[in-house]
Amino acid sequence: MAFVPMYIFILAFTIVVDYFAGIAIQGSPPRFRKGILLISLLANIGVLAVFKYYNFAIDNISVLLGYIGLPAKIPYLSILLPIGLSFHTFQAMSYTIEVYRGKQKAEKHFGIYALYVMFYPQLVAGPIERPQNILHQFYEKKVFSYANISNGLKLMLWGLFKKAVIADRLSIYVNTVYNHVGSKEFNSLSYILATMLFSFQIYCDFSGYSDMALGAAEIMGFKLMKNFNRPYFATSIRDFWSRWHISLSTWFRDYVYIPLGGNRVMFYRWVLNLLIVFLISGLWHGANWTYVIWGGLHGLFMVINAMLDKRSGDKPVYSSIWLNLLKTIGIFAIVSFAWIFFRANSIADALGVIRNIFIWKRGIFLGTIQSLIYSFFGLAILLCAEIKNEYYPRAFSFSKSKYLGVRWAYYLALILIILELGAFNGSQFIYFQF
Repeated sequence: MAFVPMYIFILAFTIVVDYFAGIAIQGSPPRFRKGILLISLLANIGVLAVFKYYNFAIDNISVLLGYIGLPAKIPYLSILLPIGLSFHTFQAMSYTIEVYRGKQKAEKHFGIYALYVMFYPQLVAGPIERPQNILHQFYEKKVFSYANISNGLKLMLWGLFKKAVIADRLSIYVNTVYNHVGSKEFNSLSYILATMLFSFQIYCDFSGYSDMALGAAEIMGFKLMKNFNRPYFATSIRDFWSRWHISLSTWFRDYVYIPLGGNRVMFYRWVLNLLIVFLISGLWHGANWTYVIWGGLHGLFMVINAMLDKRSGDKPVYSSIWLNLLKTIGIFAIVSFAWIFFRANSIADALGVIRNIFIWKRGIFLGTIQSLIYSFFGLAILLCAEIKNEYYPRAFSFSKSKYLGVRWAYYLALILIILELGAFNGSQFIYFQF
């Protein structure tokens, strides 16, 4: 609305349609419910299609018409993509689907329903909340809670650390390399380093936002779902997707994968279901073939994972610390490889990065050494914290120490690190564009 005031009517339209659709679904005979749900879903998907995919579709139709020698005179729309459109569209869709399934009663209070769709901490970048988790919380009386404020501020502080000190610092190097693919200044190690750093950049950027969203909500007494669970410690690609962007992966599982038949079908159909889900997930992230390829790669990884699981069956799987470490490194490597397509500005750039990685050239571009040192220092702190939480959750914690002095020393140290080492260059959150 700050950019285009009329865009408030996008939210108003979907809120009104879904509010009355929920009431109509609950109060209608079974034979009419599916039709009402379909109208609601089409309204939401229609808004998403127009603002996010119309010009992308026109580009591809124009290319196809050009191949067969027909003139392409389809006009483009001069529109901006509203911030967070995909997130609040999916949240609105989950409401009508849950009402249709009988798992959620239709919300009769228009203001409460509107608040569910527009709850500000998670409106623009998630987590994508289900109505069962959040709607009832809007009716609960909220009272002052020191514990909520303390926990919420700590979450927000940690999220800001991940965003400003790690993600935004790393973006300086990553953007330099990925925005100038093919430059003679970059060598194989430069592209490998930029790709690895982007893996941490997008994680710290998105999970940092999620931490701040959860923290802001907790200060006010609301509990949002956890969206990340240390995904780079995953030992399989399936494990990775149970830890990464949990609200979206469970959304696709419950509303796309399971309705398609899930794993309760023939193996070839199961493979197809996995591929469909991840291709749609890729397209959800952006109107660009790079995102579709990224989703397709993860679908392929999941298929290979499923085939290996099917082959092993019920056989006991040997496990050790070193084997799990190798698995973790392997999963990080293939996830980082897929991130190349997610970050690259075009398919040509992505292929250029891959080509330069595998056609070995000695040397490395280090960019601004000071910025890299700051970001590596932040990554070291993050890694220590995540190793502790992953493997030693009951070990000593500075933020939970029984000694007041220790806790405040930790808070002040983190604040000083953010102020001194943070990159305050106005970088927006990566997932705002989705």
